[in-house]
Amino acid sequence: MAKAAECAIEVETLTKRYGDFLAVNDVSFTVRKGEVFAFLGPNGAGKTTTAEIIETIRRPTSGKVSLLGMDVTKQKREIIPRIGVLPQGFSSFDRITVRETIQYYSRLFRCRGAEVDGLIALANLTAKSTEQFKNLSGGLKQRLGIAIALVNDPEVVFLDEPTTGLDPRARREVWKVLLGLKQKGKTVFLTTHYMEEAELLADTVAIISKGKIVAIGSPDELIERHANYLVLTLKTVDEKPLAIVRTMGFEPVHDNQKSITVRVEHSGDVRRILNAIKEDGASSLSLDVRKPNLEEVFLKLTGEALRTDPVERVPE
Repeated sequence: MAKAAECAIEVETLTKRYGDFLAVNDVSFTVRKGEVFAFLGPNGAGKTTTAEIIETIRRPTSGKVSLLGMDVTKQKREIIPRIGVLPQGFSSFDRITVRETIQYYSRLFRCRGAEVDGLIALANLTAKSTEQFKNLSGGLKQRLGIAIALVNDPEVVFLDEPTTGLDPRARREVWKVLLGLKQKGKTVFLTTHYMEEAELLADTVAIISKGKIVAIGSPDELIERHANYLVLTLKTVDEKPLAIVRTMGFEPVHDNQKSITVRVEHSGDVRRILNAIKEDGASSLSLDVRKPNLEEVFLKLTGEALRTDPVERVPE
């Protein structure tokens, strides 16, 4: 547990009910100053509700939440100037430019000292500074939203599903901006249902399912703790390797492309399998050995796969 002076956010036994529905169920965690903290889970898991309580938008049913040492239920006026928020589905005025949009929000939030050019550069929008909002792709709009969330130079930035609906290239462009925030020392609270996003960006990941945190730690810690094995994939030309692997006591998965996937506990098991295939005169066209990722950890802990949304195919 981080010391109080090192904590940007402290959540203790947080619960949120909507009538009979328990949206957040006895959740506790801390977020250290300067880290990227990812809340990973499917839609409806309680990610946004938790974030909105920390942001002072919603009140908890029970529990204690503090942000930068302040009680979110009692010190909203002091907290708001020190945070930045990018909500889901960010939008702005169609007919004003990128630069005008940032200038408008800086005046709206009374941030007269906002460095508009610096925010445009940080969001990698310099080439689009005179483009109207309506003409921006989804990825560019999200990057602009991140710039707006930073107009008051906040200490803590909340980003709620910042890459939902984006195509892979646009998603990676947003990730570059988020990595820039990390380099600037900002504390980032990120909600996401993308495994790769959490694995790439986060210092700490909290996996949430049905309102409860089921695991928390760095991506490497979670993988080591909950999926400490290797995955061997063999591309074959016939059924021989499949039969050999089964004879050795492993449970391979065989797909339609004649690939065998085998979960093994030790690197020595990989050598045993390959030697057995070679000694039997069978052959494989290629092989791949890798560690599991957060997706396999999530599946093991929750028994469910994260849904993905349709991606938009708008060129940048």
